[in-house]
Amino acid sequence: MLIQAITLFPEMFSSITEHGVTGRANKQKLWQFKSINPRQFADNKLGYIDDRPFGGGPGMIMMAAPLNAAIQTARSQQKTGNSKVIYLSPQGQVFNHQKAVELSKLDNLILLCGRYEGIDERILQTSVDEEISIGDFVVSGGELPAMLLMDAVLRLIPGILGDMQSAEQDSFANGLLDCPHYTRPIEFQGMSVPEILRSGNHALIAEWRLEQSLRRTLERRPDLLEGRALLPQEIRLLEKIRKEQEQRTIQL
Repeated sequence: MLIQAITLFPEMFSSITEHGVTGRANKQKLWQFKSINPRQFADNKLGYIDDRPFGGGPGMIMMAAPLNAAIQTARSQQKTGNSKVIYLSPQGQVFNHQKAVELSKLDNLILLCGRYEGIDERILQTSVDEEISIGDFVVSGGELPAMLLMDAVLRLIPGILGDMQSAEQDSFANGLLDCPHYTRPIEFQGMSVPEILRSGNHALIAEWRLEQSLRRTLERRPDLLEGRALLPQEIRLLEKIRKEQEQRTIQL
């Protein structure tokens, strides 16, 4: 996969291109990264690519012409294959695991990182395929959201993680939150690793983990269970969990 970021601050992306599993995979050429600074397409000597908004108001707006030129340059550098231009925006669709899976199947990805009060609407109408938000809050620019999206997408590409099961068993991968995990030592500050995880019975361990995932999802993100096509085992375990909750409520 080739990922290109259109950004005023290309140096920020070194945290994902040079470090961690994504940095190692980049060095192994399992994916490629290029940045394009729209300032190189400015029509003035000082490199300004923003201007005041028509109609007045606070802040500045990134201009259409340099952004369009940057997007066209990015497209010209792409490999053959499918591609998308994504604008990181608080007004976009909220990013989730399903969207990460969808994007991981692309050959090329162009991430447009806005700054100031936003970008000229005409770029959104003519050159952007999709707007994506990482949550209902605002940050200073699109670089951090772009890196979050990149990390979530890249870890789904075969070979980037040491064990692909790590991605397959993450929270949200199967629509549920992840179960608790433990490692050595067995005892820590008076707390023990659940005995079942030390039993060696893989069938019981798998059921325990599913039950814990369902418990956490019901307690923390019940919305994930709404409309979910539950498997018979999940229905049985949820009934058990809800009965336990009802009994605790009665005792209180």
